[in-house]
Amino acid sequence: MVRFLLALTALAFTALAQTAPYNFNEAKIPPYTLPDPLTLSNGLKVTDSKTWLEKRRPELLALFADQVYGHGPAESAPLRASEVFTDRKALNGKAIRKQVTLYFTEDNAGPQMHVLLYLPAAAKSPSPVFVALSFNGNHTVDKDPGIAANEVWLRDPNDISGSPNRKWVHLLPDDRTRGQFAANWQVEKLLDRGYGLAVVYYYDIEPDFVGGMQYGVRPLLVRDPDSWSALGAWAWGLSRTVDWLFTDRAVDQRRIALMGHSRLGKAALWAAAQDPRFALVVSNESGKGGASLLKRGYGETTDHLNTAFPHWFGPNYKQYTGHPEKLPVDGHELLALIAPRPLYVASAVDDQGSDPKGEFLSAVNAGKVYQLFGKKGLGVTLMPLPDQPVMHDIGYHVRTGKHDVTAFDWDQYLAFADLHWGANQTPKPAPAKPETRRP
Repeated sequence: MVRFLLALTALAFTALAQTAPYNFNEAKIPPYTLPDPLTLSNGLKVTDSKTWLEKRRPELLALFADQVYGHGPAESAPLRASEVFTDRKALNGKAIRKQVTLYFTEDNAGPQMHVLLYLPAAAKSPSPVFVALSFNGNHTVDKDPGIAANEVWLRDPNDISGSPNRKWVHLLPDDRTRGQFAANWQVEKLLDRGYGLAVVYYYDIEPDFVGGMQYGVRPLLVRDPDSWSALGAWAWGLSRTVDWLFTDRAVDQRRIALMGHSRLGKAALWAAAQDPRFALVVSNESGKGGASLLKRGYGETTDHLNTAFPHWFGPNYKQYTGHPEKLPVDGHELLALIAPRPLYVASAVDDQGSDPKGEFLSAVNAGKVYQLFGKKGLGVTLMPLPDQPVMHDIGYHVRTGKHDVTAFDWDQYLAFADLHWGANQTPKPAPAKPETRRP
């Protein structure tokens, strides 16, 4: 039963998309106009990177905070870290495994998150690291028996009402789920390529259900928790993970990549938009409210997002239910906030709810901001065939298959990281930690 419920939680997006009244007909897409990322609020055009960085980028950050993700804390709270539990011979000597608990309050019984970090044992210098949030607990990432099992939140199996408001319960870890989602993570492949992996169970930051806020960080950090959002909180947790990684000399601070899938791809993009320490960013099928274009009128809708997941977004996002055309920003501008850092956007053919073409067009339209920095952007305007990746300063592929993270996806992300961080590349100095979490 626990295994089934965990899988159901991870696949909730796909199941809902199959039943929701979405438009999947290109001929029925209404006319739409995308906001121009290079037009200031006063109507003046942005023609250089300095104006983008000093004027337009802060405007867009403020718009996304005001209208989409809500406002987080003005300053990042100090974290306390537990003892770091290290095994230098994990995975048959291939990895150094580190585990730490980060506390959000002075009370060890309060909200906390558990970080699992793998580093390649053979590394002779600090390693680049991919950071990501896990849907189902750190112990599901690999069969490694040394991973501390996460306590997890699940729908109460004793509540058989069928109501969407069924109760949730906090359960002790079930070791039968160890390594259950290892195929999504490809841990040994990353290690073999010289990359580390840092993972956090996203429910540690805020449980992903209506009412989950009371168990997470929002009430601790902002005066009005409803003015923020679950996506904003998850993004905040990703930045706190980097805070801890920056204390580890075995981690290359200049080469920290961020990967997010589905709703956690939305959180990853928002985290990277606010935090320049994420030096390379991957959006894996983040869909509407993430990389895709809401105004395109294809796939998931604001109606569904605000009805099925009202806790994901900030309070002002509710006014766009049924009216995405009124939203002052869209996915291409969220992607543009990553510029000039390397950015990869991925879609899947059978994930029509996320609107693969909308994700592609978003990447294309973000390219004009990359060009301000002398970058090429995506470099193409025609959507590539399935399983034919394109990689420049922005990368993209649409993979055959469903809403998922696969070995093929990781192959492209590692190739993209190699392209920008390979042996012949000299990483720039690590960017400074943002002074504020509030745009």
